[in-house]
Amino acid sequence: MPAADLTRIEAEERAAIVADVSYEVELDLTGDGSTFASTTVVRFRATEGAATFIEATTVDVHEVTLNGRAIDPTAASDGGRIRLDDLAAENELRIVSTCAYTNTGEGLHRFVDPVDDAVYLYTEFAVAEANRVYAVFDQPDLKASVRFTITAPAEWVVLSNAPTPEAVPTGDGADAAVWAFETGPVISSYIVAIVAGAYAHWHGSATSTDGREIPLGVFTRASLAEHAEPDVMFDTVQAGLEFYERAFGVPYPFGKYDQIFVPEYNWGAMENVGAVTFNENYLFRSRVSDARREQRAIVVLHELSHMWFGDSVTMRWWNDLWLNESFATWASTLATSQVTEFTGVWATFASDEKTYAAEQDQLPSTHPIVAPIESLGDVEVNFDAITYDKGASVLKQLVAWVGLEAFQRGVGAYLTANAGGNATLRDLLDELERASGRELTEWSALWLETAGVNTLRAVIEADAAGTITRAAIEQTAAAAHPTLRPHRVALGCYASDADGALVRTHRIEIDVDGASTEVPELVGLPRPELLLVNDDDLTYAKVRLDDVSYATALERLADLADPVSRAVVLGSAWDAVRDAELPARAFVRLVLGSIGRETQSSARGLALTRLETALGRYLADEHRERVAAEAGDGVWALAELADAGSDAQLQFVKAFTQLASSQAHADVLGSLLDGSIRLDGLEIDLDLRWELVIARAALLAASDDEIDGEIAAALALDDTAKGHRLAETARAARPDQAVKDAAWHRVATDAGLSNDVARAIADGWRRTSDPTLLASTVDDYFDVLQDVWAERSFTMASLIVKRLFPAPLVTSEVADSARTWLAANPSPAPLHRLVSEQLDELERALRARRCDAESLG
Repeated sequence: MPAADLTRIEAEERAAIVADVSYEVELDLTGDGSTFASTTVVRFRATEGAATFIEATTVDVHEVTLNGRAIDPTAASDGGRIRLDDLAAENELRIVSTCAYTNTGEGLHRFVDPVDDAVYLYTEFAVAEANRVYAVFDQPDLKASVRFTITAPAEWVVLSNAPTPEAVPTGDGADAAVWAFETGPVISSYIVAIVAGAYAHWHGSATSTDGREIPLGVFTRASLAEHAEPDVMFDTVQAGLEFYERAFGVPYPFGKYDQIFVPEYNWGAMENVGAVTFNENYLFRSRVSDARREQRAIVVLHELSHMWFGDSVTMRWWNDLWLNESFATWASTLATSQVTEFTGVWATFASDEKTYAAEQDQLPSTHPIVAPIESLGDVEVNFDAITYDKGASVLKQLVAWVGLEAFQRGVGAYLTANAGGNATLRDLLDELERASGRELTEWSALWLETAGVNTLRAVIEADAAGTITRAAIEQTAAAAHPTLRPHRVALGCYASDADGALVRTHRIEIDVDGASTEVPELVGLPRPELLLVNDDDLTYAKVRLDDVSYATALERLADLADPVSRAVVLGSAWDAVRDAELPARAFVRLVLGSIGRETQSSARGLALTRLETALGRYLADEHRERVAAEAGDGVWALAELADAGSDAQLQFVKAFTQLASSQAHADVLGSLLDGSIRLDGLEIDLDLRWELVIARAALLAASDDEIDGEIAAALALDDTAKGHRLAETARAARPDQAVKDAAWHRVATDAGLSNDVARAIADGWRRTSDPTLLASTVDDYFDVLQDVWAERSFTMASLIVKRLFPAPLVTSEVADSARTWLAANPSPAPLHRLVSEQLDELERALRARRCDAESLG
């Protein structure tokens, strides 16, 4: 059942009543059923005579005792909250309950490994799911200590935020033990953690600047132990710890640091204090691209930075969620560039984070970085690219405005002043103003408190000799979000050198403000082959080049030596396709003409992903089949030409499995699978084998029996949880109407599916060379939305809403159905938002297709 939707007003009212909270929690995890026993003793001060509530999502409440007074559990509890009346100045509350394990990645998730039947548990308490495990005032500003006493099978590993104690056998003849943890740190409930099960483990240590040895741990399922790479994890944390302590001037604030890879995880990772949980996809059981390894390094350093910014100092309410996540995104990018091998990560930031931020910022659901959060439902849907990526982009600009040294000094003062407590954006701005001497209220109002992305467009006039006579940068904004902002931008002039490369001949930095900003510094210069607006990626904006520069960029992107410059150009072209200003065919040519010479793994991977989207969603019907086939041919040719064993070779082959669209492509996939085609240096390992099998299944490249045989053969080599999920994807990818309908209905209606299995089936359902096969469920989709939202947890409901929308079916009929549903269903607001986002992307695809079709004439 969904957790109760706490409102901001309720949280403020409760925080005015309740203070100085501590918990003692006893859990019995020895059973093998669907539930566990939970007993919570809560001690807190309160306004005498007041009433409030405590969250406790339970199966049954057996006992409620407040200050020695028994309360009828049936009358006090609604299954999600327990009413507390007539509070004393000092209170002790005892609640005995039965709670449920989940298979959705929320609360206390329980997973049985099919490899060895070992049981693994972990908690995920963000945003407000701790109440699924123990009774708690589940809001970030009621920080508290928790002391756990956990009974579990004696052979298990049991972890929490405090150091792990010695296990004591229960002595009752059962194969069980008790872990009596010391009282944990005073933290918010959403970063409390429990991890228990047959985890394999490795241990190390790091030295803090205050002389402490910080114990480090890495934990994985036993069946994945060979893929753990503990030395990589320890080395990255040690380097990151040194970097952050030096940058902030604040020692590591907690007593240990464990990193736990857990199954069926909804997110990339979570910053639980001293017990960070990671998605198992960051355990690389097969060869991965350098881009994927770079991403893992960023994630590891992102979560580590949270120990200071987010965990020690925590937002008061969820409207400052962005500050936690944006800071960690910016800080981890900076740290990655300085303490890992991935020194070019700012190019990834320019091409990846900023682009996704701009895409999110143009949806009808866009919101200011400092978003109004009226309830928990608002929080859940705001884990988006504005909260993470736009916020980080704006922080990058703020660092440039106040200076890196002053910024770090101000952050250190903020962390010191608010250590162990809660703070707001204003608290941070005050410290940054003191450190830098700059006034930031107006900056905050323009950048943080308004929504939308600006577009910067170069306007160049030149005489017959090619000399610039006028240059200006025009700034526009969407009508719905008309704010024009001040931008510090660089303009780069590029011309061909003797070797044919595009090199920068001039660079100027200017302040762009208002609708038009003249650039007299360019007047009198020869018109460059390429004038790059936002060179070096200093500001957050969409970029449009003048016509001459656009023509150069589209034809000669690979001739730009600097990866950040290439990222800015590619991002500009992608924006133009999505805005129906550049035909999708031109973007396809741009990528295919330049990707073979791209040197950055992340940039190469992102360009190939966008190529896949352009082919599937933005090409006109008239030539989609032909252009898609040619693109697949081109990427396969690049794979054959790539250096043996290179990162590029691996990325091109993986991209080919996604782009394959013809019988000829299916034959190549089959030949790779059976070994009749071999590329030197390329191993068909477990994960690549599955990508080949899924691609062939989606194309129906052979008889049913043959495809079934390929799935069975892959599963025989990979009889693991991941293997079974990938088999589900392959089966659901089959271009058969009955298969597609059955897959859709399983995800929509089978509440027994785990989060990862539901995702796997939905991914296969969407994977199709014939989008018309998805049309049969359009009416059903809109019919079930309200019931799904009311009956399922947020994770599962949002999964259904987003992944079962027939996005590959780009038709006006689907758009009309979505508009009709939205008009009739203005609430719940989070559900309405998610559907409106799907519609907006569909309408964007329709406009892009019209642009592409019109370009044919």
